Amino acid sequence: MKAKIKNLNKRNKSQLVLSPKIRVGVIFGGRSAEHEVSLVSASSVMNALDKEKYEVIPIGITKEGKWISSLNAVQLLKSGKGFKDQLENILLPDPTKKNLVEIHHQSDVKNPQSAFRTPKSIDVIFPVLHGSYGEDGTIQGLFELAGIPYVGAGVLGSSVGMDKVIAKQLFEQNNIPVAPYVWFLSSDYNAQSEKNILEVEKKLGYPCFVKPANSGSSVGISKAHTRKELIESIELAAQYDRKILIEKSIEQGREIEVSVLGNDTPLASIPGEIISSNEFYDYDAKYVDGKSRDDIPAKLPKHIIKKIQTLAVKGFKALDCAGMARVDFLVTKRTNKIYINEINTIPGFTSISMYPKLWEASGISYSELLDRLISLAIERHQERQSLKTGYTPKSDWYKKS
Repeated sequence: MKAKIKNLNKRNKSQLVLSPKIRVGVIFGGRSAEHEVSLVSASSVMNALDKEKYEVIPIGITKEGKWISSLNAVQLLKSGKGFKDQLENILLPDPTKKNLVEIHHQSDVKNPQSAFRTPKSIDVIFPVLHGSYGEDGTIQGLFELAGIPYVGAGVLGSSVGMDKVIAKQLFEQNNIPVAPYVWFLSSDYNAQSEKNILEVEKKLGYPCFVKPANSGSSVGISKAHTRKELIESIELAAQYDRKILIEKSIEQGREIEVSVLGNDTPLASIPGEIISSNEFYDYDAKYVDGKSRDDIPAKLPKHIIKKIQTLAVKGFKALDCAGMARVDFLVTKRTNKIYINEINTIPGFTSISMYPKLWEASGISYSELLDRLISLAIERHQERQSLKTGYTPKSDWYKKS
């Protein structure tokens, strides 16, 4: 790896010197309610990666969790057909291999001993997996075991960033303002629904937002204006997660988003504002109806922009994020009061996604952004590799026990 790349950093502006091509495994799809969004993001990333610098290895994960690696993996996952004709692939949790290998089932081969063959070495992984089993630290743990550099937050940053309740608690501990909220487990709600509803009505009132704690792309999120809607919203959210988050609605709150890039010394982009086509920025408003729009840069006073950027970096560091994240805020229209809403450790990379658009407006093109993210991934991996993972005892007591 060191022979392939030299990581040059000048004031957080990483450059890559590549020879020969770096093999980038782009992983997408997955067992998530955001499966379809991931496919569109992955197509954008793979099309934009410089083919003079990188050899792209597409790795698709079906909704059932089957791994396939082929040039038409995106099309296969979009169609939902043809998986039986594709050999399964797995990433070995062995840091001495760093390989993606094909699985040949015994019924497919004459020699059962050849069940594993055709390894594909991977230099760095670019996960474009949104939501559960991709953005929550689970697959990042596999990357760590495999000893392969990967783009984005590590196991801890990914998992706490995905859990909106834990994230809010960490934000509060770091004096980052959040909107008032209540949370409970669906099992508790089933046992004491009246108590939970009264708590929401007393602390938050109506309207309020009801969310699965671990979800993205506004999947399972509702805005409740009455007790009846609150009950329906809780039942919907419980279909996606066991932990339910209820937030006070910041009425006339502007949805402001900031992109963050870096490892230990991250930078924040200029902010952008989402103008939703619906009452709030739900799944349809984001991806389906095509009527939502963004305003880049957001029309805000300079001192408010500076404060938002500062809070975005502070939130990024509070959750121990790395590489990239999009930080979402709510800003009141009259008083410009700022609330951090959530952080997305694997933000969308579609043609309409705010993360790359905000950096483009800040002076970093899409392709350069991908270069920087890959460089940051390798930089962090090399730093981790320099740390000691073993300890030599003063005596060999353990051999005698």
